[in-house]
Amino acid sequence: MKKAVILFNLGGPDSLKAVEPFLFNLFNDPAIISLPTIFRYPLAKLISKRRTPTAKAIYEEMGGKSPILEETEKQAKAIEKSLEKDKDDYKCFIAMRCWHPRAEDVVKEVKKFNPEQIILLPLYPQFSNATSGSSIKEWLSTCKKANLKTETKIVCCYPTEKSFILSYVNLIKEKINMDNIAETTLIFSAHGLPENKIKQGDPYQWQVEHTVSELVKKLSIKNLNYILSYQSRVGPLKWIGPSTDVVIMKEAQKHKILIIVPVAFVSEHSETLVELDIEYKK
Repeated sequence: MKKAVILFNLGGPDSLKAVEPFLFNLFNDPAIISLPTIFRYPLAKLISKRRTPTAKAIYEEMGGKSPILEETEKQAKAIEKSLEKDKDDYKCFIAMRCWHPRAEDVVKEVKKFNPEQIILLPLYPQFSNATSGSSIKEWLSTCKKANLKTETKIVCCYPTEKSFILSYVNLIKEKINMDNIAETTLIFSAHGLPENKIKQGDPYQWQVEHTVSELVKKLSIKNLNYILSYQSRVGPLKWIGPSTDVVIMKEAQKHKILIIVPVAFVSEHSETLVELDIEYKK
């Protein structure tokens, strides 16, 4: 049986010229700015134009582009390799929400592959309407327009999936020195979300909390100091907290050894390589 696995990710600009259109695609998503198109489109144009100089400086720190596509391609190959032993014939496809490859192009490729089943796999461990929800909605809408009616199954989320948790546990244990565990604080940093999205029923925050709870349980370190915080806040709205940068400063004032765990990301991009590794390190 032929099966197509669609890996969803946000995407990132592949050049400095792509920064502004990438930002426009991001802010023009109704899951990000929930306004009618007549208002959202010009607002997305304005925000993306204003944020482009700052964003370009961030991508310059990464060599002029985001590494997220290359990272996702490596994951796709690894998934295909691990599925080789299965009796079914699997092929992975990548669909980015805000940059290339976009859903409309990937749907065409999938139609050529002609699978008997499609499996949608967001590379966001915790579900949010702004990430997995938006990608899934766009994919299903694009399939409908392209008359692709293949049986489709959806992996919604996996915040406490055993291997996902174990991979983090192993990475954390590589960094912890048990001789000074009392002076160490583990900061689990997840991408933030406006509070109003949570109040509207978005499950993201409690799923992140479940991930952290399971991680701490599996680490089994007595008297472990840990904090869950949120990063990447933008705009005037109130976001869920506490904020990662504030937590870092507070813990640093206590002369703590800090280990920061990007608990909601499964690939490197601007939030890990620049925000955490450079800005928050300073």
